[in-house]
Amino acid sequence: MTDHAFSDDALRRFITDGYALIESDPSQGCSDDHPPEFHEDMCERLDRVMEQEGNPGNNILPRVPQIQRVFDAPHVSAALTRILGPGYIMHPHRHCHHRPPGSKPQGWHKDDYVYDQNARHHRGRWVMAFYYPQAVSADMGATAIVPGYQHHDTTVAIKADPTLEMSITGAAGMVAIVNFDIWHRGGENTTPRHRHMLKFQFMRMEEPVTPDTARAETNLEWPDADGVSRYQWDWLHGASDSPSAENGVDSATAIEQLLGDDESTRLQATYALAGIGEPAVPPLVDALREEAAQHGESKTAKSPANPAGGNPADLATAHALAALGPSAIDALVDLSTHSHWAVRATAVDVLGTIGSPAAAAAATIPQALQDENVWVRRNAAEALGILSDANSIGELATALKDEDWRVRLNAAGALARIGPEANSSTRDVSPLLDDENRYVRANAIQALERFASPEATDVLLHHLMSARWCSLTSKDSNY
Repeated sequence: MTDHAFSDDALRRFITDGYALIESDPSQGCSDDHPPEFHEDMCERLDRVMEQEGNPGNNILPRVPQIQRVFDAPHVSAALTRILGPGYIMHPHRHCHHRPPGSKPQGWHKDDYVYDQNARHHRGRWVMAFYYPQAVSADMGATAIVPGYQHHDTTVAIKADPTLEMSITGAAGMVAIVNFDIWHRGGENTTPRHRHMLKFQFMRMEEPVTPDTARAETNLEWPDADGVSRYQWDWLHGASDSPSAENGVDSATAIEQLLGDDESTRLQATYALAGIGEPAVPPLVDALREEAAQHGESKTAKSPANPAGGNPADLATAHALAALGPSAIDALVDLSTHSHWAVRATAVDVLGTIGSPAAAAAATIPQALQDENVWVRRNAAEALGILSDANSIGELATALKDEDWRVRLNAAGALARIGPEANSSTRDVSPLLDDENRYVRANAIQALERFASPEATDVLLHHLMSARWCSLTSKDSNY
């Protein structure tokens, strides 16, 4: 039997570099992978669709359902499972990036969270996967990425050193799994060949539950000085807090660095504060109040790092408090009722980001679903989903009727994460199958599927029978 495991070293490199390349190579005994003819056929199908019908956007998968086999391949699913945990799901947004001959290079950007506005926290609960059905060379409009800079908010470092750029090239059938926050762009295609790249997104649905001791079982090298990679490794292996460390930096100095302009120094300061532990909480809370009040509004603006706009909780102090973990929870609970909306929005968001250790604080978050400010409501709904708080099902069901689609989206997503325990909300979720927003509809479908009750299944099947897409139907073959 072929071993499809995604190794410790592969996971370490994914964490530090922000990408992993999964090759399709039947010649090496990967009998479950696809032969060259599969990818050739995929290119022909994509060429035909693009030429005759145009780009189908999110409907590329139902239009060419054979694509699903790429992500079901054992090598790909093993990597996704190691990174996102069991039960991960494919997001309904997907796109065929078609770069015909003569395509000009894109600008550097990060993808937004499908028109929602998530804070870009360092715990990666989303990834993207790029599938290339044809061999790609650097001059074919190859996707370029910047390894190791996924936690930088600007392109300052990239512009200062263009050699940081790396083109993703390889044989037909390659899948690149990348950190959702990686800087990337499509390159210039100077060849006579068409290049297809199918972009899909995947989401974690369960928090890591491996015992804390697992983080010490593997002696790995961590080349980065900022601590973020080891922090992510520990979290993926069930660590509930950041281990204390003697780093020779006091809280005041670290906070000054945290709020400075240099992004590498800022990352180092984030995890220096995590190493200080509980004594760093009071000054960090003071700094968060000030940072949220000054910059919460501006953080929602559009930029290359946030094409649809950012989240007011995407603050340096928020990342530091999230890294502190359990020692910051009581202070964050207090901040969740602060007089300033951006402070409240940040507090509930960070509680969710901390995840399982903050479960005891979950009882204080549902009240935020009634907040007058949409950002507080939106972030509270997302947080309750990460915490999978079954006690908040009633409040989340009420939030499904919120006037803002971002709140409805995250409330439905939260109920999906809670799963079967939330099946009592089936009648509340069902109306969202006709929501005006396509992603709210998708989260409603996901919730009903995960409820796994007879009532939810009946509602879901009834809806899908009328919404069914026939991949054989086209303008040239209507019936």
